[in-house]
Amino acid sequence: MKTHYPYALDIAAMKEAMHPFIGTHDFTTFSSAKGEIKNKVRTIKEFKVLETNDGFDFVITGTGFLYNMVRVIAAYVLECGRGIRTPDTLNMIAAKDRTVIPKTAPAEGLYLEKVWYKNVKVVMKTLTL
Repeated sequence: MKTHYPYALDIAAMKEAMHPFIGTHDFTTFSSAKGEIKNKVRTIKEFKVLETNDGFDFVITGTGFLYNMVRVIAAYVLECGRGIRTPDTLNMIAAKDRTVIPKTAPAEGLYLEKVWYKNVKVVMKTLTL
């Protein structure tokens, strides 16, 4: 299943917004305000956008994800791609304030692709638009 996104996207702006997510950060800004988990530090190992014949795939690989984290990140990156938000990822992460990124991308098209359990636990989520 895919999510329909009816706007033109600037891939360069999206990649600019995506790159600073790689690494270990407190993802309070990019998690659900309803989440009960206190420690919101997670590590993103990879974040890329792939252009396909059908649209775009966002691939995020990390050591774990918070509730709605990938959907909030995707909404932010898409707003950067539309030009309605300037990529300012490090300041968004540093804000630790969920209200600075009020949107959440729809769940359609989001799926868990793979989980690794040996040595390092890493999960990958993909959002297909």
